[in-house]
Amino acid sequence: MPHTILIVDDEKNTREGLAMALEEDYEVYLASGAEEAFNLMEAETFDVVLTDLRMAGASGLKVIDHTLSLANRPLCIMMTAYGNVETAVEAMRRGAFDFLTKPVNLQKLEILIKRALKSRSMEAENRVLHQRLDKKYSFGGIVGNSPALVDVLDKVKLVASSRATVLLEGETGTGKELIAQSVHQNSDRARQAFVAVHCAALASNLLESELFGHEKGAFTGATERRIGRFESASGGTLFLDEIGEIDASTQVKLLRFLETRSFERLGSSKSIEVDVRLICATNRNLEQMVKHGEFREDLLYRLNVVTITLPPLREREEDLLALLDHYVKQFAAENNLEPVRLSEGALSVLRTYSWPGNIRELRNFCENIVLLKRGLEVTEYDLDPRYQKNALASISEGGSEAVLPGGSSLSREANEKRLLRNALIKTGGNRTLAAELMGISRRTLHRKLVQWPELDVPRSGG
Repeated sequence: MPHTILIVDDEKNTREGLAMALEEDYEVYLASGAEEAFNLMEAETFDVVLTDLRMAGASGLKVIDHTLSLANRPLCIMMTAYGNVETAVEAMRRGAFDFLTKPVNLQKLEILIKRALKSRSMEAENRVLHQRLDKKYSFGGIVGNSPALVDVLDKVKLVASSRATVLLEGETGTGKELIAQSVHQNSDRARQAFVAVHCAALASNLLESELFGHEKGAFTGATERRIGRFESASGGTLFLDEIGEIDASTQVKLLRFLETRSFERLGSSKSIEVDVRLICATNRNLEQMVKHGEFREDLLYRLNVVTITLPPLREREEDLLALLDHYVKQFAAENNLEPVRLSEGALSVLRTYSWPGNIRELRNFCENIVLLKRGLEVTEYDLDPRYQKNALASISEGGSEAVLPGGSSLSREANEKRLLRNALIKTGGNRTLAAELMGISRRTLHRKLVQWPELDVPRSGG
């Protein structure tokens, strides 16, 4: 569908001449004055409005003002035979995209229209991107309603609108960057940059330059000036992940920034001030690092103005089924596949697993089964032995029955039967290996098979 252009000019020859020049590439509408243009803009949606400045009745500036009130605002290009700096400044101040003097140079006009259309397209893409970000990182976009997670989100709501530095603590894979994004997206900086730096991924001699930038010749290989992440994040949020990994020199510069909101690029003595909201994250105990002389105490005080501790997945038992369902559907949609179905037995086993890798491990698990099973049912017999071993240990220690979706449950005995059978299948009927897998003695396994002989599996090879 061609782009639409509205030409507003009280000179008939001018508007019709411009229409003839543009109608081959665009759908062109004509208005002889501002009032007629207002009526057309109520009935149609335009990409570009090309308007004369001085017309009988309302001026072209009024046309610009009217476009600003529209939900789908077109970009305006002003034309006038009375071109001067003051007129151009006023038109741009009122919201014009650009300015042309009469008689209009058609080649320049074509270039200007293409620029305007490209700008409008980028604005639309940015709006869609921000809408997606708002949805993804809003509180409603975070999966789960366990008390531990609700406590974290309550703190995010309280701190998001402030300028305070935030320290996020928690094990690897608990979603610290997601929470940092949520703080940013729910703050007044949401339309500015969110810049993430993973400190552990950079060598100490590179991290300082990455954060603060450097001047040409600051060190061997510095062939040109580099703008650091602090400057890139100006007006927005800088997220420093694994803050416990930064060296002593970078700690000093970071402390100075937190005290003065300024820094110098490497190789420069010029102080640069930036407005940046800092969020840091760590999976290490910074207080212990301070005691061991590995982290500055004064820097820790500056970082933990507000500390939010993210719970490990094992403390979010109420969220496990919702997370599994969410990521199975997400990866299925991303790969254009049917989502897999986790059987009640599989869910029972997964609920007993400790998930040491937290959300990151759970995501990887879901992506793996979606790609390998492709719409099929995943039973407890399809699960890797490491999930089984945790479940078996739980049962052998007298764990409670497993609650399943819909409020039903598997009894401890049913769980034990399922897992014992699975261990024997996994080991090809080798009772010694099956006992090791289950974390029980071979004698205990033999006693279980006397009790439930139907679970036995003939040993492979006879």
